[in-house]
Amino acid sequence: MKKKEVPQDKSQLQKANIKDMVYAVDENGNYVTELSTGWEPKTIALDNAIREIEERVEEAKQRVIEKKTSPIEYYMELHKMDVPILASYVGLWQWRVKRHFKPSVFKKLSTKTLQKYADVFEIGIEELKHIKDQ
Repeated sequence: MKKKEVPQDKSQLQKANIKDMVYAVDENGNYVTELSTGWEPKTIALDNAIREIEERVEEAKQRVIEKKTSPIEYYMELHKMDVPILASYVGLWQWRVKRHFKPSVFKKLSTKTLQKYADVFEIGIEELKHIKDQ
């Protein structure tokens, strides 16, 4: 692709003032780098991924409200994590993190364990215990 043909489509990255570096060919036929604000196929894929993340967060929030899961699952989804990543951050086995999703187990967690989660999510223990209604 030629330097002047590098796509500059609108995307979620543009809102965050982020640009991708791509390779293009200049007037002399040399490879050069050029910044791009977006490219339609990538924009579509990114929008779909963001929409899916937002749905997962909302579903987790609803499960917390219905007392089917603990706020840990909600905050995990909100911070775009999965169980293996969260487990590594809090220094616990994955099965223990999954167990902490159970509301009955979550209620019995020690302050020390709650603090580990709160630190990872960069919130206070009280905020961890009660999700915000947004």
